[in-house]
Amino acid sequence: MKKTVALLAFAAALAAPLAAQAHRAWMAPTSTSLSGADAWVGFDAGMSNGVFIPDHAAMRMTGLVVTAPDGSTVQPEHLMQAQYRTTFDVHLTQNGTYKVANVMGGVMASYTLNGEQKRWRGTAAEFPAALPQGATDVQATRTASRIETFVTLNNPTDTVFKTTGEGLELVPVTHPNDLVAGEAASFKLLKDGQPAADLDVVVARGGLRYRDNPEEMTVKTGADGVFTVTWPEAGLYWLNASVRTPAQGETLGSNANYVAVMEVLP
Repeated sequence: MKKTVALLAFAAALAAPLAAQAHRAWMAPTSTSLSGADAWVGFDAGMSNGVFIPDHAAMRMTGLVVTAPDGSTVQPEHLMQAQYRTTFDVHLTQNGTYKVANVMGGVMASYTLNGEQKRWRGTAAEFPAALPQGATDVQATRTASRIETFVTLNNPTDTVFKTTGEGLELVPVTHPNDLVAGEAASFKLLKDGQPAADLDVVVARGGLRYRDNPEEMTVKTGADGVFTVTWPEAGLYWLNASVRTPAQGETLGSNANYVAVMEVLP
């Protein structure tokens, strides 16, 4: 009965079809909860119309960082970029939860020089000194993109959930490797270290290729940045939130995007 109610609620909250929002980024693990003395987890990453379907482009992993339960950085292995997907493996040798994240950011600017419109892209540290002398009508936006997932060997831990205060970040209320179909889970989103209130979070279940129903819904964060999802089915889920603030005069605009991939067990 509990599962039936969750399914009905999920269907009632369906948003636009996945195909209507092209080229979604994702990083999918082969498993998120493992046991033993050590283990290996494989990852596929790409950009596509339907999540977890490698049909458009591979993802560049220039910002890939794997954080172990003790806070150390783990080197990914067997990294390979193909036409439609990027793959790599992570060797889990510590008990606890690992964070696997591809983090990118910088500044994009437009300006006028000698009557011509120009564009510049670089790091926040380079801006605005890198712009040429005489540049006018400068409009700049700071970008921050974070795509991440979590895997646990044996017992879940929370040391990898420490935030940086930059862009959109997730703080679990419910551990992301303790998700069960039919049960509610809560998470908190921060924007530059502060609660991201009244923000839409899109939740989509994988496996679209094998069904007609896109099974996508949108939930909203509260004043404290917390949002809750009741998982209708077991499977791999894609969560996405973004916030854009336009540039105003000399004030930088902001374009922050967050993606998480989570596995829900039966």
